[in-house]
Amino acid sequence: MSQRDWVATAIHKIEADFNRSADTHLIPLPLPGYPGVDVYLKDESSHPTGSLKHRLARSLFLYALANGWLRADSTVVEASSGSTAVSEAYFARLLGMPFIAVMPASTSPEKIAAIEFQGGRCHLVESACSLNEESERLARETGGHFMDQFTYAERATDWRANNNIAESIFKQMGEEPHPVPAWIVCGPGTGGTSATLGRYVRYRRHDTRVLCADPETSVFYDYYTACREGRADPSLALPRGSRIEGIGRPRVERSFIASCVDAMVKVPDALSLAAMRHVSAVLGRRVGGSTGTNFIGVLRAAQAMREAGQAGSIVSILCDSGQRYAHSYYDPAWYERHGIDVAGADRAIAEAVAGGTLDGLPACGDL
Repeated sequence: MSQRDWVATAIHKIEADFNRSADTHLIPLPLPGYPGVDVYLKDESSHPTGSLKHRLARSLFLYALANGWLRADSTVVEASSGSTAVSEAYFARLLGMPFIAVMPASTSPEKIAAIEFQGGRCHLVESACSLNEESERLARETGGHFMDQFTYAERATDWRANNNIAESIFKQMGEEPHPVPAWIVCGPGTGGTSATLGRYVRYRRHDTRVLCADPETSVFYDYYTACREGRADPSLALPRGSRIEGIGRPRVERSFIASCVDAMVKVPDALSLAAMRHVSAVLGRRVGGSTGTNFIGVLRAAQAMREAGQAGSIVSILCDSGQRYAHSYYDPAWYERHGIDVAGADRAIAEAVAGGTLDGLPACGDL
């Protein structure tokens, strides 16, 4: 089979897989303290690989195939804290290709097991800052291809349509009381989702604004603030990665487009995880930590709407299931080891949901 024929067959397999998949649900979430504000969660945990990153992995594979970067004998390599690697391992197996995930050693054992279940191999490194360098080395040594989600996420996704997450949200909101959301809230990981959302609402001329909720240990908020002040510094870096897996980065990634985002908030880890527990209790099933970070962004957006006397809707993302975090976010001993105040954070979330304010939450942009 020629390379061109192999690429055509590979793309056909991915498109056939997409046709077998249903869209993800949009779930109403009560917010008692904010009458007139309707909240919805886009449940991305229902993808075949269990997270929002399934969309990204599909786009990255199609992008690499269309560009001629993958061959039948390629080894696919990715730098990932877990969910993207699970999804890419799925598509690599679909195409019969070896897959290596380069991951922080602190990644949850549940995510490692999920990657291995999909046929991938995990290569663990101590420092999150060295993921890309190690991925490039492995790709060279295996004669493979480094997918590089943090560079290509924003350009691999077709932000105009192709059932991207933005198009899906607006289609599903069509019969709701406020069909055009006042805000869509997401967390920046690669930056691909915020870029897709921001571009789509501008392209469709919606009044919707995009808010990014950045976790405690991440450079995106500081970079965004600097961009707003006209002093962007892409060299910003931190010595370690985020405790909230899947979002936040120790360095500025090329897929994060600050101008696609209308506002950002910086969220302490204790509040992210308390919000995670609240959402889990309301839904009756466990969600991941990044969903908690998003929910803090929802509360901040709802507060801004109330202050402006505005009714409307807010849509955010349920990124993945909490089943992947049994040994961390759902283990009391983990909180003790990290010195995180559980009781105080839970009280703060309960008060905020009832209509109170979350004081001391850094925010920047058009809130």
